[in-house]
Amino acid sequence: MLDRLHAMIAKSRKGEPCALVSVCSAHPDVLRASLNWAERGDRPLIIETTSNQVNQEGGYTGTTPAQFATEITELADRLGVARERLILGGDHLGPQVWRGEGAAQAMEKARVLVRAYVAAGYEKIHLDCSQGCAGDGEPLSDALIAERSAELAVACEQASDEAGTPPPVYIIGTEVPVPGGATVQSEPAGSNTDQPEDTISATTPAAAHLTLQAHQEAFEAVGLSGVLARIVGLVVQPGVEFAPLHVHHLPMDRDPGLRSVAQSWSSLVLEAHSTDYQHPAAFHRLAELGFGFQKVGPALTFAMRQALYALDTALGFIGREIGLFATMENLMLAHPGYWQGHYAVEDRLARHFGLSDRVRYYWAQEPAQRAVHALRDRVQSTPLPEPLLLQVFDERVLERAEQLSGGLDQRLIDASIELALDPYDLSGAVQGRIAR
Repeated sequence: MLDRLHAMIAKSRKGEPCALVSVCSAHPDVLRASLNWAERGDRPLIIETTSNQVNQEGGYTGTTPAQFATEITELADRLGVARERLILGGDHLGPQVWRGEGAAQAMEKARVLVRAYVAAGYEKIHLDCSQGCAGDGEPLSDALIAERSAELAVACEQASDEAGTPPPVYIIGTEVPVPGGATVQSEPAGSNTDQPEDTISATTPAAAHLTLQAHQEAFEAVGLSGVLARIVGLVVQPGVEFAPLHVHHLPMDRDPGLRSVAQSWSSLVLEAHSTDYQHPAAFHRLAELGFGFQKVGPALTFAMRQALYALDTALGFIGREIGLFATMENLMLAHPGYWQGHYAVEDRLARHFGLSDRVRYYWAQEPAQRAVHALRDRVQSTPLPEPLLLQVFDERVLERAEQLSGGLDQRLIDASIELALDPYDLSGAVQGRIAR
């Protein structure tokens, strides 16, 4: 299943602007829409889960790597999506979930984590030991990050041998954006969010070279010299990021000179995180700069949430709303752990509409599930004429929904997600802004 991945790498290294999109989400609606989008367009698709979402203890989705791998392949089969186009990846795999513990204990759990991912058939493994554990000084040195990553690679290789699965490819990188967007307090409502496009510094070539050198030395020290050729991605910062209420767009005329760093290794391309909400032209530009892996996550659950809120708003015009906004607000206030530290307590706007989409952590909770099911049932039993839908949906969403199958609720949700994915398809000339 890695044939298309290696084909992309070969083309990218020859200078052809090409890239694979990596959908980093575990939400069933996002997964269904993404798989259908990939199948209709004959596109390969990487689906990744993070150590926070899916781990040996269940993560916030309550799902282990083996369970997720089974669920996603069964979903692909039900949808008629060829398994050959699907690549499973593990994102930010390391001690992060247990970083409140000492390094020895956290790394032991991280070894269990990566073994579980590889044994479940995940083929693309991002080794991320960039965050310190209890007692570590900050920031961690490249050498220590690489040493810990090499320890996890040993565990991956052992798990592959024991399970009889093909050995994975690896992604490394110490300049790793925080999963889900920048961890900053949100801007006050009504503030000027027109930020300079160059406020996010790109990784320097010197820093990228040091990262590669440290990992080469660490892998060789644990007897993994032969694995170096399977390190196919280096996470570096091209200058993209999003905060709660604004986007740092890629400076289109800037070349940080990182492609040449990737070319210094035999089979390496660059990986860009936090590419959500960028202008469509940015993805082709990233590919020109050598970013063969382009990751998206919050923008897709943002689009899904936008569709759900829009449907409830449409119902509200005829007095049949569910009150989904109020349900989610009550959940977030009752269980604030997923948004505290990202938003100010009084910032209801950011809680629901922030680009980091912290509300995504609450959809699996029972009150949210009940409300969404009630909403979708009501949409299915309530005539919603097009003039009403045009009050709450972009016309492009309605046009795309006409091309899809399923009930009105599913088609509108899927169309919203697909429009957020379209700019990642570099084979087509998608114009305009991502629908948000």
